[in-house]
Amino acid sequence: MMMQKLRRSGEFIRFGCKSLISSRPNKDSVSRSVSGFVNHYKSKGKLFELSDGNYKTELHHPCISRNVGMLLQQYKCFGSSAASLIQRNPLFSSLDSKDVSYFKEILGEKNVVEDKERLETANTDWMHKYKGSSKLMLLPKNTQEVSQILEYCDSRRLAVVPQGGNTGLVGGSVPVFDEVIVNVGLMNKILSFDEVSGVLVCEAGCILENLATFLDTKGFIMPLDLGAKGSCHIGGNVSTNAGGLRLIRYGSLHGTVLGLEAVTANGNVLDMLGTLRKDNTGYDLKHLFIGSEGSLGIVTKVSILTQPKLSSVNLAFIACKDYLSCQKLLVEAKRNLGEILSAFEFLDNNSMDLVLNHLDGVRNPVSSSENFYILIETTGSDETNDREKLEAFLLKSLEKGLVSDGVIAQDINQASSFWRIREGITEALQKAGAVYKYDLSLPVEEIYNIVNDLRGRLGDLANVMGYGHLGDGNLHLNISAAEYNDKLLGLIEPYVYEWTSKHRGSISAEHGLGVMKANEIFYSKSPETVALMASIKKLLDPKGILNPYKVLPHSLFSN
Repeated sequence: MMMQKLRRSGEFIRFGCKSLISSRPNKDSVSRSVSGFVNHYKSKGKLFELSDGNYKTELHHPCISRNVGMLLQQYKCFGSSAASLIQRNPLFSSLDSKDVSYFKEILGEKNVVEDKERLETANTDWMHKYKGSSKLMLLPKNTQEVSQILEYCDSRRLAVVPQGGNTGLVGGSVPVFDEVIVNVGLMNKILSFDEVSGVLVCEAGCILENLATFLDTKGFIMPLDLGAKGSCHIGGNVSTNAGGLRLIRYGSLHGTVLGLEAVTANGNVLDMLGTLRKDNTGYDLKHLFIGSEGSLGIVTKVSILTQPKLSSVNLAFIACKDYLSCQKLLVEAKRNLGEILSAFEFLDNNSMDLVLNHLDGVRNPVSSSENFYILIETTGSDETNDREKLEAFLLKSLEKGLVSDGVIAQDINQASSFWRIREGITEALQKAGAVYKYDLSLPVEEIYNIVNDLRGRLGDLANVMGYGHLGDGNLHLNISAAEYNDKLLGLIEPYVYEWTSKHRGSISAEHGLGVMKANEIFYSKSPETVALMASIKKLLDPKGILNPYKVLPHSLFSN
């Protein structure tokens, strides 16, 4: 018998994990070949060289070529097996004592961090896959201080990496070399909240969970919900265009962020902190900074549209025999639960087995083991009607053979245990050993085909599993193995990227490109598009100091 109760927000699991630090052949280069994040792209020439020599206008590679406007030639070798080597841009200056003294003058000594232990943490991503060698972390308290920092760094040509909660998965928030870390964690004030419009204005360093807690007291919720919400900052969320569990209901941050404030490389403060839902006066420039990963400017303030907190939340955990049934169930859920559907997540049996084997106190909520499992969450204002609607939908799906078993959470504890399975997959993967992680967007009908194809390709070498946000076509493809090795990686990459490109998918659905996939951007974006991106980068950051080696191909930052 199916029964239900509400799920309250805030029951997410945070965790840490260990992996290999990428090897560093010498002080001026970085190779990613052992971490599982190797780039199969090797520059043989120049990319996007503009008038002053900072960027390059053409890249020579023996594989393919084509002409693009502004004399651009872009080449991509999809079958290259050599790991890329990132060279430190020799045009960047190195930090000296005068620089440190200046920063202490404007920030105060306690907000200029040179302590080795604190820098060790700031230099390393949370998965311990990427590690920089920065000797300085700055902690500005307001936009003016960020402006002063960047103006000075730009004049000195000191490279900078913006940092928030450092919860990213692609090495975007840590230095590659010795970039100065600018952490906005002290900029954590809620500036205003309008209970009529639901518009929240806050600083970039606000932790997502703290914003959710504040809004809960006002009867509202954040439109964004992530497993890392206890650590991640709203500025980082915006800068990576984070997706999360409820994008199917509330859309992406491109839709919910109404305005922002950002500081460009030369210290200019761009006040785009509007709170209006309609504003067609010229170009909507805020979208340049949403998802650009701090490469165009540092986001310092955000205006975001929040949603009223509704009283009725229900969560169902369902078993399906095959992926086709999952697809049909999604279609039916959109048609029959449309106005209350708030999450539609899926995981395969391999993911379930991994969680059951590696996490204590977790059990399968349904009585039978199946090939796929679905979590359906509804959020509405009429508890009785919503409960009856979800129950009727699931019973009808059972009769149609789309569902083989299912249960609806009775209380908050049961709902939390359901989410623990979905949220705990990443933790279980880290406990299982080495893991190669890929965040892909694909047409829904193609999502599981890549999982099956990769299983056939890898055989017994690894355990391939898929889970993610089925409601918005986002697959988290994970390959678990006993240890990292180049043979396995050579079978995974560039195959995963080629497969995704062939099926017109995106190699980065919600995690960004960072340093991991900067060189792979051509699998999802045309040379003409990347050329325009390079022009925008050149316009806003002529010296290339903001988060270098990220987002755009590494050759863009070489001499």
